[in-house]
Amino acid sequence: MISDPELVDGGGFAEARTPSAFVHPVPPKPPRPRRPWLWAVGGAVVASALWGGGLYAHERYEAGRGVDLGGYRSVGDVCPKAELKALSGELGEVSRDGNGSRQEDPALERATCSAVLGSPDTGFSVAVFYEVHKVTDPGPEFEARLGDLRPDAERVDGLGEVAFFRRDEGDSGAWMRVLDGQVEIEISLQRLQSWDAEKNEPIPQPKAIDLSGVDALLAQDMKALMAALRQG
Repeated sequence: MISDPELVDGGGFAEARTPSAFVHPVPPKPPRPRRPWLWAVGGAVVASALWGGGLYAHERYEAGRGVDLGGYRSVGDVCPKAELKALSGELGEVSRDGNGSRQEDPALERATCSAVLGSPDTGFSVAVFYEVHKVTDPGPEFEARLGDLRPDAERVDGLGEVAFFRRDEGDSGAWMRVLDGQVEIEISLQRLQSWDAEKNEPIPQPKAIDLSGVDALLAQDMKALMAALRQG
């Protein structure tokens, strides 16, 4: 490749080296002008690379591989994963009516399950909520979404990244909600209430169940559920 002549002290060009047959030195070549279109092409290449990289990242997100899900898996039905052994041991046998609901999207997956613990007259309805964020980070919004329940909620140690528990007044219900990486899981209880259609009023329950230790029961079942959801 031919190189441009070099400058020497004094600002002039050095004489080009030529064979001895030449008497006169070869005059220096003028400097070559810049080619702006090369910069334009280079910019286009960079833009193309960035666009291609963005497209690749988008495709990974669309395929559900954009973030580390920490071992959590997609589930067709979350109900079999929620055995609720601790709660059922204290509040009564678990009975379910059909499968839970499921919503799946490349960016977000939701699965729910509902059941009854104990007698329909004196027991509790239980709901399980499983949400997988495949693209965005749910962390910054997790506590904010507790809303008005946040001041009365208690932090729970040893469950995921952040966990909260709340027991309703009058032992009418309780819930525990966990954030673990890209996943949110909740188990909630609500006292069943029979209704007198003729009087249009609730029927008093013959016996109120004390929920003073339900936080430990929820924590046990939550740990078991988290482990089951990682197994797929």
